[in-house]
Amino acid sequence: MKKIISIFLLFSIKMMMANVSLPYIFSDNMVLQRNAEIPIWGFASPKEKITIHFKKQTKTTVADENGNWRVLLSKEKEGGPFILKINGNNEIIFKNILIGDVWLCSGQSNMEWNLASADGYKDELNQKEFPLIRHVKIQKKINSLPQENTSETHWDIANKSKIGDFSAVSYFFAKKMYHERKVPIGIINSSWGGTVIETWIPKTAFEKSDYFKEMIAKMPQVNIETLEQKNIESKTNFIENLLHSKISDFSSQNFLNNDYDDSSLVDLHIPKAWEEQGYEGLDGIAWIRKTVELTDEDIKNNVTLYLGKIDDEDITYFNGKEIGSMKQWSDDRIYNIPKDLLKKGKNVIVVKIKDNGSGGGLWSNPEEIKLVTPQRNISLSGNWKFAVEKIYTSINQNEFPSLIYNAMIHPIESTKVSGILWYQGESNESRAYEYNKSFPLLINSWREKFGKTTPFYFVQLATYDTPGNSNDGCNWAELREAQTNALKLENTGMVVTTDIGNPKDIHPRNKKTVGERLANLALKNNLKSPVFNDFSIEGNKIIITFNTKDVLISKDGKSLTGFEISGADQKFYPAKAEIKDNKVIVTCNDAPNPVAARYGWKGDDSENNMFTEKGLPVSPFRTDNFKTITKDKKFQINLK
Repeated sequence: MKKIISIFLLFSIKMMMANVSLPYIFSDNMVLQRNAEIPIWGFASPKEKITIHFKKQTKTTVADENGNWRVLLSKEKEGGPFILKINGNNEIIFKNILIGDVWLCSGQSNMEWNLASADGYKDELNQKEFPLIRHVKIQKKINSLPQENTSETHWDIANKSKIGDFSAVSYFFAKKMYHERKVPIGIINSSWGGTVIETWIPKTAFEKSDYFKEMIAKMPQVNIETLEQKNIESKTNFIENLLHSKISDFSSQNFLNNDYDDSSLVDLHIPKAWEEQGYEGLDGIAWIRKTVELTDEDIKNNVTLYLGKIDDEDITYFNGKEIGSMKQWSDDRIYNIPKDLLKKGKNVIVVKIKDNGSGGGLWSNPEEIKLVTPQRNISLSGNWKFAVEKIYTSINQNEFPSLIYNAMIHPIESTKVSGILWYQGESNESRAYEYNKSFPLLINSWREKFGKTTPFYFVQLATYDTPGNSNDGCNWAELREAQTNALKLENTGMVVTTDIGNPKDIHPRNKKTVGERLANLALKNNLKSPVFNDFSIEGNKIIITFNTKDVLISKDGKSLTGFEISGADQKFYPAKAEIKDNKVIVTCNDAPNPVAARYGWKGDDSENNMFTEKGLPVSPFRTDNFKTITKDKKFQINLK
């Protein structure tokens, strides 16, 4: 009997031991940084022995009293594929591991923008696959405290079935880096559209900053996750009152059933964001449903469903069968419906919509929402039946500082990287002057984690038709200037994109040029845009120099555009500018006694034509230090 009890106790103790596990940044197909010690870390039972096997290396460690463990593998040269094996109470094996260069790519929507929605996607599908390029997307998540792990994710290989979901900028960057260096390239894509820079900066960095420490001291000592749950409960009650039903009663199976009686469901007008129809703050998963009558003539051939743009993601069904899905909020949904799905009489269209933040639902013009049959166009604008499946977090990711850093950067900051790529700023344009403080703070705080000399390359705001000019003030121009000022930090580089933006679209589709220009910085091949260096005044002339040895030209061979001059009254006038001895001489009859010059001081700089002979645009700039319109705008913590 004693022997049986002893065996039982040993079995019970074994069952209580935690299995060895690693953060989700580790998976099959991952890339580890070459020519640097390789950190491997994870979780286990306290005092559990952990053994790591990689290539010819075997290293052991013991988990600390909290179950955390970490080892450093010796440096390895590029190559692969390899196997990484971890043994403790259990065994974990990661396969198809490469050694190469790893880059962290972060920012807001222009970095997050996926390849499937960018120019050139179809061309990439027609090219050969790139199995030595890998990509991992850190899933969107916030937290009030630094986390040890991200949400579940995995590394993908660059092939035709996966590249559409890659960050477009980082994909084109990786492709050029791979072609030039012939080593595996790993991309860690941790980005989130519509985010402000403050949510990406660690709280400790704010606390050490003389400028921000007063702001961060006002951070409420509340567990945001508890507050979040209370807000979700409140929002759920609010939405359910509008729906006249319980969200927990929703059944997707019923909603997709053609015979489902939807008469008790509320109506939602399409197209129009649901926030504009009373469902304020609704972020999550919702469903809409529409019944259409088709005739014998309508179903003689395939028909096409036009739903316009849907914010953010959709899965669309026709008579219970999925006919298409898209993840980009700005793309038009056009789905072909095969003849065999069509029925005479009642047909049901169902759309599952996932809204990650801000506006939600269909938002194009009414004439764009239609079903086109061989015989006619059937308008689908008007009332659809509406139901809600799930409500997401009710704490906005921008509401407090550090929320995204805690959940999407801190868990991976032990990862060795070659460098960091950053594309953000649109959401900070109203506080552009303060970006002179927040952007260097982000760079320096991240370098404390990833390495003090880590290269940091970023993208300046592209051309966009925003309000403002030199005389009225321009947020967009001020933000570009703050980005340029960050070049004062060592080992940084900036891509100028005034020539490849879209004045009518804040998300220009040409991500290839952006990615390749970032790669040019990383490759250090002397392909970078000139920035303003200094100026002097000689009579009625302002003479401007730049920090470049590249030859400056007018790209189109015409007179230089985009220049302005002001006198002591600080009123700016369009000016004549010409290049002499690689300097620019600016004059203006309306300002015979000039004191300052500006170039490209507005949002839409698509007409600027000063370039280098190598084809790179000169960055916008000003020679003055006149007060700007955002100088007194500061980030404030919401204390409501």
